[in-house]
Amino acid sequence: MAIPATPPNGSARPARSANLNLPNAITIVRILAAPVFIWMLLADNGEDGGLRWAAAILFIVAIATDWVDGAIARKHGLITDLGKLLDPIADKVLTGGALVALSILGELPWWVTILVLVREIGITVHRMIVATDHVVAAAWMGKLKTVAQSIAISFALVPLNTIFGDWIFWVNGVLMTIAVLLTVASGIDYVITELKARRAR
Repeated sequence: MAIPATPPNGSARPARSANLNLPNAITIVRILAAPVFIWMLLADNGEDGGLRWAAAILFIVAIATDWVDGAIARKHGLITDLGKLLDPIADKVLTGGALVALSILGELPWWVTILVLVREIGITVHRMIVATDHVVAAAWMGKLKTVAQSIAISFALVPLNTIFGDWIFWVNGVLMTIAVLLTVASGIDYVITELKARRAR
């Protein structure tokens, strides 16, 4: 016997929210991982010990899941507006927290951290303000910026100088410079894109 699509009274059967899916759960776990690795990084206090390595590994794993949740969402058709909103927020919490911790430890100039945070917080706040009207998905330049930041911060977190020597700091400087330039460029691109979209609407 066929099962009726609706209850006997004719009312629609309540559907489970599309936001309750695996990709969004992974994104939330990424956000929750941020304070853990920040604590480990600060607790190490620049000693390049076990906590420093653990913090670096946790950051790399957490930031890498950005690709994992995105792949799952696209493959299984689980892309949601909540996911589009939370995904860049998770990236910003992870990278922003790492930059602040590195500046507290004296390993990164504060002006770099402030410049990046102003861009990231400003755009995140704007995304949340316009979320009721439309969701702004990450553009290609924003994704490239996130990749550059992830690589630069990963190199800064992992104490590779203890293995390869102090010359690795030059590599870290070049990577961080590229990340900062892309951060500024992607911020300008975001503003221009939104202005064009507003005129079109």
